[in-house]
Amino acid sequence: MSDPSSTEPPPERQAEFVAALTASYGKLHGYLMGILGRRHDAEDVLQRASVRMWQKFGDFAPGTNFVAWASTFCFYEAKNFLRLTARSPLRFDDDLLATLAGERLEDLPLRERRLDALEACFAKLEPPDQTLIRAAYLDDDAINTVATRMDRAPQTLYNRLYQLRRRLADCVQRQLSGGIS
Repeated sequence: MSDPSSTEPPPERQAEFVAALTASYGKLHGYLMGILGRRHDAEDVLQRASVRMWQKFGDFAPGTNFVAWASTFCFYEAKNFLRLTARSPLRFDDDLLATLAGERLEDLPLRERRLDALEACFAKLEPPDQTLIRAAYLDDDAINTVATRMDRAPQTLYNRLYQLRRRLADCVQRQLSGGIS
């Protein structure tokens, strides 16, 4: 039996929902990362929030801010997640959590600009440096594993990653301030 409070989108709006969610996924994930602090938790909560958004998409007014609408679902799902899992070493009261979530939502446009700048700066790196960064940060490989695979000492990789982080940070800062990188 279906949920009577559900206003699942009619077939003609289903593609609209998929497009809006796909376009906003990174922003919503970043928003949840700011609240939850863990990538896997943010992914789990976003998945649950997406189901609720789907169920309620019939209530979404076309032409309005999808991210603002969707972030409400994300906020309540994150709040529920923290309550049920009690994983957070910090215990935030509801008012503080709402304040933090609101600030994260306000930061989303800057986050998008920073990510665009980071992508541009990352593209300027040499392929071996891109591979190292992907292995260390995107693939979640341990540095010892990466070092063994690359036949390098772990400390050498730590040093190189430090240099690359500094280089990327400087490049991103120049991009955001309108300077040439």
